[in-house]
Amino acid sequence: MRRHAPALLGLAFAAAAWATPALAYEIDPLTRQPLDNALSVRVRPQSVQAVPTANAALNTADPLDSAVPQMSAIPRETVAYNGPYGAGTIVVSTAERRLYLVLGGGQAMRYGVGVGRPGFTWGGVQTVTMKREWPDWRPPATMLRRRPDLPRYMKGGLENPLGARAMYLGGTIYRIHGSNEPETIGTAVSSGCIRMTNEDVTDLYERVKVGTRVVVQR
Repeated sequence: MRRHAPALLGLAFAAAAWATPALAYEIDPLTRQPLDNALSVRVRPQSVQAVPTANAALNTADPLDSAVPQMSAIPRETVAYNGPYGAGTIVVSTAERRLYLVLGGGQAMRYGVGVGRPGFTWGGVQTVTMKREWPDWRPPATMLRRRPDLPRYMKGGLENPLGARAMYLGGTIYRIHGSNEPETIGTAVSSGCIRMTNEDVTDLYERVKVGTRVVVQR
């Protein structure tokens, strides 16, 4: 979901991609509705519900194969790259709201991402320390202090805010993960995690390994 200033060098864009201006509010991960004030605690009865368990289909088939409508307003594409990072490196440009997987040979795969909202951006170098398919979600303590109405645990599934795949970054609370809010890709509304569509995060997940270097640039 913040601080190394160098920008990506030599990235040639095949097409101009839209990006919604950064929003000052927080998106409720359960109701998908905006909160008026990201710093206030908004306890709404409709948000305090039992964790959905109707995801039995996940045990037998991956919903991404057919059942889940795919939404990607920012198309995944191969672009030219002559920056300083080697093949296999993930480079996240928070300012661009794009993630690049360096392929080598002067190319990179570019994905649209959602990033941290103002006050929650970060930068630095991490590594992928763990990968999970349809991960469970346990909101970190810092998030629970802001949102005590959130569940302490949510089973992996279609309504889970972490989406279809998650790649955990170092010993931090941040992840590159899918989302149950595909409309937020290209915006700055997260608590610091890097969000992708479920389709895109699944593609990236298959391309990277534990130990992959991740460079996050503000």
